[in-house]
Amino acid sequence: MDTLIDNYDLLLKGFRETLKLLLASGALAMVVGTLVAVARLSPVPILRAAGATYVTLFRNTPLVVLIILAYYGLPQLGIDFGFFWNISMAMGIYTASFVTEAIRSGVNGIPLGQAEAARSLGMPFGMTMTQVLLPQAFRLVVPPLASVLIALTKNTSLAAGFGIAEATFRLKGLLNDNATDRVAIFVGIAAGYVIIVEVISLGAHLFERKWAVSR
Repeated sequence: MDTLIDNYDLLLKGFRETLKLLLASGALAMVVGTLVAVARLSPVPILRAAGATYVTLFRNTPLVVLIILAYYGLPQLGIDFGFFWNISMAMGIYTASFVTEAIRSGVNGIPLGQAEAARSLGMPFGMTMTQVLLPQAFRLVVPPLASVLIALTKNTSLAAGFGIAEATFRLKGLLNDNATDRVAIFVGIAAGYVIIVEVISLGAHLFERKWAVSR
C-alpha cells in the first residue's frame, strides 16, 4: 500500500479527470437523449425516423470508434474544442442513444389515458411531453438511467488511450514505475471506481425512494 499512499496525489488527479469526463459526457447524454426520445415519440414521421436512425447508428457503433473519429476526425474538419471536450462529446452522443431508449420505455409505461387527458385539455404535443409525460417517465426510469451512468463511468477508461490523464491512465503509469506492487495498485484503482459507482447507485436509490413516496 505504500505505493498508493506515496502517489495518492496522482490518484486523486486521475479520478478528478474521470469525474470531469463523467459529468461532461453524462450531462450531454441526458440532454441529447431526452431530445431524441421526444423525437422518437413525435407524431411527425420525419422526427420519428431521425430519432430511430440516431439510436440505431450510435448504439451499434463501438465507442472506441466514435472516440477515434472525434479525436482525429473533428480537428481535420476544423472542429476542435480540445481533446477533452472532443472525447467527452463522443462518449456523450454514444451514451445518449441508451438514455433515449430508457426514457422512451418510461413514456411508454405511462397509462395512455394520461396523454389522452392532456390532449382533451387542448395541450399540444410539446406541452404534453414536458408537463405530463416526461416528469412521470423520469420517475419510472431512475434505475435504468443509473445503469447507463454506471456503464459510462467504466467507459471513461477508454480516454486513457488518447492521453487524458484519468484514473486508468494513472494506473498504467504506476504499473510501469512499480511493477512489483501491481496487485495493490489494481485494487486501489478498482476501489476508486467502485466508490463512484456506489455513489451513483445511492443517488438513484434516494431519488427512487423520494419519488415513490410522492406518488
